[in-house]
Amino acid sequence: MAEVQTEPESVRLSGQTFDLTEHVSRGLDVPRALLCLAHRTGLVALDSASGAPGRWSLVAFDPIDTFPRPRGAGIEAPPVLGELRRVLSALAWEGELPPGPFSGGFIGALAYDLGVEGEDLDLPAAAWPQPPIAGGLYRDWLVFALDDAGAVRRAHLVVADRAHTDDDGARRAASVLEDLEAPVPVRTPQSPTACRRHVPSREHKARVELARALIAEGEIYQANICHRMSAPASTGPLDLYLELRQQNPAPYMGYLGFRFVDGAQGALLSSSPELLLELEGRHAEGREVRTTPIKGTIASGPDAGSDALQRARLLGSEKDRAELAMIVDLERNDLGRISVPGGVRVGEFPRLETYRGLHHLVTDVVGEVRAECSAVDVLAALFPGGSITGAPKLRSMEAIAEIEGEGRGFFTGSLGFIDAHGRATFNILIRTLIHRAVEGGDREVSFHVGGGITWSSEAEAEDAETMLKASAMVAALSGSARPSNR
Repeated sequence: MAEVQTEPESVRLSGQTFDLTEHVSRGLDVPRALLCLAHRTGLVALDSASGAPGRWSLVAFDPIDTFPRPRGAGIEAPPVLGELRRVLSALAWEGELPPGPFSGGFIGALAYDLGVEGEDLDLPAAAWPQPPIAGGLYRDWLVFALDDAGAVRRAHLVVADRAHTDDDGARRAASVLEDLEAPVPVRTPQSPTACRRHVPSREHKARVELARALIAEGEIYQANICHRMSAPASTGPLDLYLELRQQNPAPYMGYLGFRFVDGAQGALLSSSPELLLELEGRHAEGREVRTTPIKGTIASGPDAGSDALQRARLLGSEKDRAELAMIVDLERNDLGRISVPGGVRVGEFPRLETYRGLHHLVTDVVGEVRAECSAVDVLAALFPGGSITGAPKLRSMEAIAEIEGEGRGFFTGSLGFIDAHGRATFNILIRTLIHRAVEGGDREVSFHVGGGITWSSEAEAEDAETMLKASAMVAALSGSARPSNR
């Protein structure tokens, strides 16, 4: 029996803002906020720990609604993006906007295995049964304004309620402030552990050759092929996230707790450097959306001279430039679905960005959004990101499913927000750990690493690149641990 759809009740939010900047001098930042608020439900962070643009970070908690929503017997769940459209269409912010990019709304993650909206893709199930969506509707959050080095300049607490109703925001704010004044809980370090490859090196190289064969046959131009790794976890997900944040700070990091389909407690710990989309402004002429695909990776050099050579090698790599060009063309087509005619443009090509231990090639692709398109429409047009599918997108996703043989869950999906003002920011969930705690206390971490395969790819080099990308996550799990090739 299909669910009977009803129009959602209109929700207009009005908020109070509390300046917490004086607390910054006493050490208030994202790690401290997460540790002090760890006991609260639905804790989530969108965290610009390092690198451009690094303008803000959010920590939200105590959602007023959660996703996925429970369904009764015989009730069919509506499509995820359709449900988001329905819920967010009734949400609006009344009055002056609070500081930062967010004015209450959805914060959460979408799994890669959702596929492309409106397309019937037969994607396999993930090894760990992750839900298609996780997150909630948030009305209470901390926002941190950052300087160019990523340090906190200002901090605010925002609490919001339905406009023109009895307001309990002051009580909620007092409770949060009390938490932030409490002593910071002691972190538990991760014990040394070894990471296991579920796809041995020789098998991943064979997968690369399968992708190249499809390219030779004209089936695809490029496909992003990944493999999975796992390790025991001796500590909780928040402690592990803060270790990952220290080992591999990135501009689009994030933390989110969720429940696996089988009921196990899970958490998503992302140190992503990649932006799927950033959209500002309400439904009106002149809104722009930006996506910044990454293609091309090389290790940093140990000194200034060798690092300059590495940068020059990457910028001069015909293979990496061609790979990026294919994805830029795909993103232009995706943005064309929601942009005004002639409203898509490409920025500097390519641009080199540097993160801890790595350099990447990137390019901005920008679209002028049609007035009738919502933030969810923009998300649907771009999801999942072309840099982690390949080109053409649908056939590449079919090829990925055939070659990898299992779903990806949240890996290469997206984490971000859509707010009551129609704004949105989402990352691409690469460099991301999935933490799982099962009954009896056992804990384990799983993650994927991969890369884009073109005809000019060399299997040995592609396999080595995956292990380079794994290094920061391995370091977070244990400074002495190294991936094994089992």
